[in-house]
Amino acid sequence: MDEAALDQAFRALKTVLGARATRAKAHRIGYSRDWSPRHSSHIDLPDIVVVPKTTDEVVEIVKIAYRHRVPVVPFAGGTGMGGGVAAWKGGIAVETKGFDQLLELDEANMMVTTQAGITIWALNEELARSGLWFPHQPESKRACTIGASIGCDNDSTFGLRYGKILDYLSNVVMVTGKGEALRIGRRKAAFSSTGYKLLDLVVGSEGTLGVVTEATLRVFPLPETRLVRGYVCRSLDDGLRSLERVLAGGICVESAHLNCRQRLHFYTHAYREKYQREPDIPDWAEAILFLSFAGDEDVVNFSLEKATRILLDHFGAEETKEQEMVDGWWASKHSLDFIPFRQKWPDSQREKKFGAADLGLPIGRVEEAYQRFLEIASKWGQDILGMTVYNEAPNKPTASISFAVFVDDSSEESVANFYNYVKEMSAMALEMEGTMSSYIGDGDRLGGFNELEHGDSYIYMKRIKEMFDPGGIFNPGKKFESRWITGA
Repeated sequence: MDEAALDQAFRALKTVLGARATRAKAHRIGYSRDWSPRHSSHIDLPDIVVVPKTTDEVVEIVKIAYRHRVPVVPFAGGTGMGGGVAAWKGGIAVETKGFDQLLELDEANMMVTTQAGITIWALNEELARSGLWFPHQPESKRACTIGASIGCDNDSTFGLRYGKILDYLSNVVMVTGKGEALRIGRRKAAFSSTGYKLLDLVVGSEGTLGVVTEATLRVFPLPETRLVRGYVCRSLDDGLRSLERVLAGGICVESAHLNCRQRLHFYTHAYREKYQREPDIPDWAEAILFLSFAGDEDVVNFSLEKATRILLDHFGAEETKEQEMVDGWWASKHSLDFIPFRQKWPDSQREKKFGAADLGLPIGRVEEAYQRFLEIASKWGQDILGMTVYNEAPNKPTASISFAVFVDDSSEESVANFYNYVKEMSAMALEMEGTMSSYIGDGDRLGGFNELEHGDSYIYMKRIKEMFDPGGIFNPGKKFESRWITGA
């Protein structure tokens, strides 16, 4: 970075923000990495950290950055696993959690307008007072913000019933590359057939087109009752086909997660901590399907009974023997009951770090992909954690898959081999007519390499970037280049 340009930009930022703009290393270090696998000594220090509280302040920040050609990197919870917030080209880290206010709760229309820095957890705490909730629920919801969910297009525990973030999203306010604050999307109607769908471009853009400062979202009544059950299945394919049959039968399933036998170990951390033993799983079981049902008590009970009959009678599944194991999984996945120093995160991360290839695949290729995963992970010396199939489209089985491993972040070779593993898994996804990423995003890992997925349309993505961000200041080094994966 040009030090003179940085000095001038910093002086201008101090004029706008005062003490909420800093170059102190003690502050900048907190914005130097996320949860993505990299060497334990690796950091990407931004040059400046700013904490705006309003859209107008973000407008001024971007105008200053554009004038001096200083990169702008939006930073939210820092829980991403793809390096999306890595300021590896320096610049200004914009702490988005400074704008975290709920602006309007429109109960009559079941809509909420909020600043984008509010965490999903905090938003739901506010909504619960009115008997409402926002069902987009990644595991990182205590730290993950609304803006980050929009920028990353991440996954949700309840995707099978409610979908992904775009299914909730009505409009956003986004500050573009010259400091213009635009409202993008429709107002409070559920749909619109006018104009182009610019809102779709914002979702998953990872801060490369602008800084999202506000969002208007659809919310729902809190369910009266929820029941969660687990079923052991003879194969991954049986688990997926049984879910397909349950949905075809007219049952409304709130969430569905299919784990290979190995992955279950990661999600039963709470059970092991409480009982000091592994859960009882039959030797023949190759997969475990967890389902939740929510709504009025009589409807939930009927749905659970009907789904159970289909799984047991038509697919030879069995209910898990211990409901405590299911409860422990649910605590790990959703309720996040806190036991000091005994959490799945970060207990599982003390010696090695979690890493994943987050592929999206046609459901008919999942069993084949699992076998390839075992081969590719072994080829690159990865410590296999296992596979989970998430379902992220309303009322139909889909395969948004976490192929997870543990990475030794004390070893440069281990980290490099992890990205070799991600590269080969990503190429496999394209062979199977899938996608390289279904919830992590490009970050600083898939950029450039992702041209293999998008082909001739890739050049239009670059042109869209240039239109929104003519100075090239927004989150450079993402989407179109990679530090970790190169070549075809």
